[in-house]
Amino acid sequence: MELMFAKPEVETPSGLKASAVSTRAFKGSSFKAILPKLYTSPFEIIFCPDTKQSMYCQILFGLIQRNEVIMIGSIFASTVVRSIKFLENNWKELCSNIKTGQISEWITDSGYRNAASLILKPNPELADLIEDPKTKYIGTVCTGAMLQYTAELEFYCGGLPLVLGFYACSEGAIGINLEPLCKPSDVSYTFLPNMVYYEFLSIKEDCDTDSQNQVQLNLGQCYEVLVTSSMGLYRYKVGDIIKVTGFHNNTPQFQFVGRQNVALGVDMERTSEADILKAVAEAKALLDPLGLILTEYTSYGDTSSTPGHYVIFWEIKPKEGNNNNNNGKELDPKVMEECCSKMEDSLHFTYRMYRKENMIAALEIRVVKQGTFESLLDYFVSKGASLSQYKTPICIKSKEALNILDSRVIAKFFSPRTPTQDN
Repeated sequence: MELMFAKPEVETPSGLKASAVSTRAFKGSSFKAILPKLYTSPFEIIFCPDTKQSMYCQILFGLIQRNEVIMIGSIFASTVVRSIKFLENNWKELCSNIKTGQISEWITDSGYRNAASLILKPNPELADLIEDPKTKYIGTVCTGAMLQYTAELEFYCGGLPLVLGFYACSEGAIGINLEPLCKPSDVSYTFLPNMVYYEFLSIKEDCDTDSQNQVQLNLGQCYEVLVTSSMGLYRYKVGDIIKVTGFHNNTPQFQFVGRQNVALGVDMERTSEADILKAVAEAKALLDPLGLILTEYTSYGDTSSTPGHYVIFWEIKPKEGNNNNNNGKELDPKVMEECCSKMEDSLHFTYRMYRKENMIAALEIRVVKQGTFESLLDYFVSKGASLSQYKTPICIKSKEALNILDSRVIAKFFSPRTPTQDN
């Protein structure tokens, strides 16, 4: 049960057709041939522009074929989490469709309804069995920026393993996970040396790569990846930062650390995506004793006052109990303030120095209502983003998106102290 959403092709000013990598793959003749043999979703459902109808029908078709489903997945973990939340909110209607053999009237796409008529028959027994899934594992990418969804996936999936098979980007298939059943935090990918030609820029030394000399990769060192491919890319910076964790024979193995691009900036200070990922990972561990999960986050640099400061938006939910508690009263202010301080302690030396000199004000965490990031996703999808390949932005730059977040803030917390300098 692979959740797939294709966006239509667009035409560039020069007249070329452009599309997401997934859309190109879905439209291929070989994919069309294997689709009915390997996947639960028919072709018509994948290409409908209405993502809500598509999500509903893909889940419905998966439930109907539950006895054949051994894997649930999508390209990114964010899509899997969204589908689980969708099922959580719509399971009664889905069961009703299965019991009666009739699809809901709000599903108006003719392709969907025709596809449903071929498979949807009255089946009350199946509707009663949905609480006992046959799925063996969840297959999706939940490393790097997707690591934030791991806790929520583990909460929902009741012990099912999270399987990460490969590491790929628009520039090519980069690596494969030789131990797919290991924990997401322990995943190391092995480079596929026959896919593209790799070069590496040392992050620590910040030097250029001499293409005439062999690059020696060192264990524990971080590098930015360059690729040269048969598709026409030449020494192209992918933007990903990787950390060498070992070798399979002579082939390097690596963990994805983050993106080299600058995510946040206030005044002269600049913070990368990798720095933010690391700081959030350190801080969210403080929520565990409270029985809370950080489900999603993003950030922006607030320069409306002097000095400016970093704002981190957090969406938090309880591990158990009332999932509709959006008033923020159960949040311990001391713990949340410590989360702010923990993030600051985890950021790089320049940030901590600027904070000590009061060139940057205290970091702020704004807690938003549950469902806020789904609204954010809906906004970006309405602007043309692909649901299959959507990643929550690490840094928000759109005023409209920022308004969505600010309008749903339920609590604010600031770091009560300057960060430590011995990190």
